[in-house]
Amino acid sequence: MNDIIDQLAAVAPGSPLDAIRARRPQARQHAQQSFAALFEPADVAGVTRVERFAIAAFVAGLHAEAATREFYRSRLDPAAGGAIAATIDAEIARGSTRGPYGSFPAGPLSREDSAGLVYRVSDDARRDLGPRLTAALEHAHLLVFRPRDSDPAALQALIGAGWSTDSIVTLSQLVAFLSFQVRAVAGLRALAATPAPAGQAHAGDTP
Repeated sequence: MNDIIDQLAAVAPGSPLDAIRARRPQARQHAQQSFAALFEPADVAGVTRVERFAIAAFVAGLHAEAATREFYRSRLDPAAGGAIAATIDAEIARGSTRGPYGSFPAGPLSREDSAGLVYRVSDDARRDLGPRLTAALEHAHLLVFRPRDSDPAALQALIGAGWSTDSIVTLSQLVAFLSFQVRAVAGLRALAATPAPAGQAHAGDTP
């Protein structure tokens, strides 16, 4: 597969955006390797492909990144049929909010405490998703919007739903990677849409 960030941000070979990304070849390579490790592993033990793509589509949707959400959603449909994809869409709508928020441990940072949505999967969706994906979506929402509320009880909820310690690490890596990826894609799109100042060419422009 071509570089996934290039694909999502519509970075054409030889374009100004391609030249910008070429300035940091190691970052480009490592991002693609992270994608391959999380979504194209030789061994999916602990987290199924359906779970990986469902979680990715959900997190991209929470970040309101439509192209990234659709990319992962389209790879979920062949694996799980339309039912789970439609359920994920509905849960994105239910879980959409603005953050971060939550409560810090008592101390100087407590002045920054703020209330917000404590997301729970709907009863109908629980039946469609099962306990593992239900717990995963609720934990992903916590990591995206209220990471300061993460505590042993949140991890215990995953364990109670059948997630092992290793699979919880993979879940956290999926959420972290998607959060990075959607920001990288949005940043590249913003650069593409920003006109160069008068008399100044974009990076990679030829005279």
